[in-house]
Amino acid sequence: MVRRLLKDEAKSRLHKHIRHGNDPPDRLLKKLGDYMSGVAGAFLCSSTEPSPRVVNQLKTMIPTLALRGQAGVVVAAFMQERGIRYGRAFQSADNSVRIDCIEQDPRFRPHVAIAQIRSRSCGSGGDGDMQPIPAGTGISGYFAISLDGAFVNADELRDELLAHEQLTDANTDSDLLLKWIERFCERDYWRHGLPANYEAIFREIDDRVDGAISALLIDRDGNLVAYRSRSGLRPLETMRTDNGFLLFASENCAFAGLKGKTQQLLPGSIQRVDAKTGDSVDHALNSRRYRAKLCAYETLYLGSPNTSVEGHSHLHTRYSIGLALGRIVAERVQAEPLVTPPIVSSMPNTGGPYADGLFDSLAEQGVLAERDDVVATHFLERTLLGRPRGRQARIAQKYRVSEPAVARRTIVVVDEALIRGDTSQAVTTMLLAAGARAVHWAIGSPPIVAPNYYGMGIETLDELAFWQALKRLPPELRAQCLRFHRMDLPVLRTIESNIATAIQAATITYLPFRALVSVLADRLEGIDLSPFTFEMPTPAGRQRADRSLEALLAALPVNPCLGSGS
Repeated sequence: MVRRLLKDEAKSRLHKHIRHGNDPPDRLLKKLGDYMSGVAGAFLCSSTEPSPRVVNQLKTMIPTLALRGQAGVVVAAFMQERGIRYGRAFQSADNSVRIDCIEQDPRFRPHVAIAQIRSRSCGSGGDGDMQPIPAGTGISGYFAISLDGAFVNADELRDELLAHEQLTDANTDSDLLLKWIERFCERDYWRHGLPANYEAIFREIDDRVDGAISALLIDRDGNLVAYRSRSGLRPLETMRTDNGFLLFASENCAFAGLKGKTQQLLPGSIQRVDAKTGDSVDHALNSRRYRAKLCAYETLYLGSPNTSVEGHSHLHTRYSIGLALGRIVAERVQAEPLVTPPIVSSMPNTGGPYADGLFDSLAEQGVLAERDDVVATHFLERTLLGRPRGRQARIAQKYRVSEPAVARRTIVVVDEALIRGDTSQAVTTMLLAAGARAVHWAIGSPPIVAPNYYGMGIETLDELAFWQALKRLPPELRAQCLRFHRMDLPVLRTIESNIATAIQAATITYLPFRALVSVLADRLEGIDLSPFTFEMPTPAGRQRADRSLEALLAALPVNPCLGSGS
C-alpha cells in the first residue's frame, strides 16, 4: 500500500588532440557531454579585408566565460583560400590569452572565429579528457562547431543514424550534431549540387533533439550559423558592435566595455551570417514562438556574477538569496552556545555572493560573526562532472583549508547547491580534521530532487543526496518528501538532518523553495526550476523523468511491518 502511495504521489505531479591545417582530427574515444561549456564567436563585418582583429576580439571574450569550464578552450577560425584552422587557447595569470596554431601564422587572417570553453567530461571513459571542436567527418573539413549544452536523447539520435546505415564514431554531442547536419546536407543538397539551406536543416534538427543546446557553426565557405534549440534553456547572446563586429557568447558579460546593440537569439531559431557580405538574417524554425526559459543553474551556478538577464544581475540575485538564507541560519546559530563568533566562509569561486548576503543578514539579526574564506582551492576546475572515483580524487586534490583560522571555531560554509554531497562531505572532513568545533552548511538553493536533463551531468536520481536521504527514511515520510518543493517545513528539516549526519556536519540549511520564489518573483516565467520541482520543461523530458522516478520507487525498500506495498 505504501509503495502504491509513493507512486501515486509521484504520478500526480510528475578529438583529445586539436586539428591543424588539413590534417584529419583524431577520433575521440569516449562519449562526452558539453554540460558546463560556453561558446563565443566573432565575425568581422566591417571590412572585406581580413585581419588579426577577429582573433583579438575573441581573445578578450574568452576570460569572461572562464566559469563555464576550466578544462581548456579550443578555437576554430576561417580564412578564405586557407580554410578552417584549429587552435588551443591558453590564459595567463593576468587574463591575457594566446591561441596556438592560429596566431603564430601572420598570413592566416580569418574573418570569423569561434571558441568553446570546455569543462571536464562526464562520460564513461577516463576522466580528464578535453573535447576539441571537431570537424565533421562525413565530409572531411566541411564544418567546425562549438556547442554549449547536451542532448538528452543522444542515444536515440545515434541509433537513428545507425538505422540509416550511417555507422558513426560520434562519441560527443558535437560530433552527433555534425553528423545530423551532414546527413541532411548530403541527402537534400550536396548530392544535387545545391547550397545548403540551413533554415531547413536546423528545422529538422530542432524537431528531433531534446535538450538544452546553443551552437555556433562555421562551414567551409566561411558562413556562420548560430543556433538555439526551442527549449531556450541555454542562452545565446549577440552583439553588433559599433566597430564592425558581430559577436556571439553564452553570456552578455563577454560584451563588457563594448559599444553596440545587444539581443538574445530567440529559442527555436538560427542566425545566418553571410561570409561575403557580413549580412545576418534571423530565421524562426517553427511558426510557433518559443519563450526563453533559462535553466535555474544559469542564475544560481553556471553564469558569471557579472552577467545579467533582462536587467537582473546574477550577483544581485545570489546576494539576495544569501540574505534570505541568513534569516534562517541566524536562528540555528543563536541556538548554539558559542565562545567565539562563527566564521562565515564561502565555497570558492561561486559561493562568494551568497556568503556576503548571509553574513550581512546575520548582522541584521544581531548575530556577531566573522567573514573569512577559510576554504580555498588549488585549481579552478569544477569537480561536479565525471565518474565517482575520478571526481573524489579531484575533490581531495582541489580543496584546502586554513588550519590556524579554523581551530576551535564554528564554521558556516555557504554554497550555492548541495547535489551529491561528496564535495561537502570532503570539505567538512577537512575542516574537522583542522580543528573546527562544528561545521554548518548553508545552501543557497532548495534540495535538488531531479537530474537536470538539460545541462548538469546528473544522469540518475540515485546520485542525488536528496534521494540517498529519502531511502533512509520510513515509508510514511518518503511519501511526504515526494511532494518535493511543496513538502512541509518539518519534512524538509528531516531531510536536512539526515544529510547532515551523512556528511558529518552539525547542520544543513537549505533555502526553502518559497524563499527562492520570493527572490525570483518578477521573473519566474523565464526560469526553469525543474531541479527543485521535478516538473521538466519538455514532454520528452517529463517522460524520461517519470520513468526514472518509477524505477527508483520500485527499488525502494519497504518496512516489513507494513507489508510489500503491492
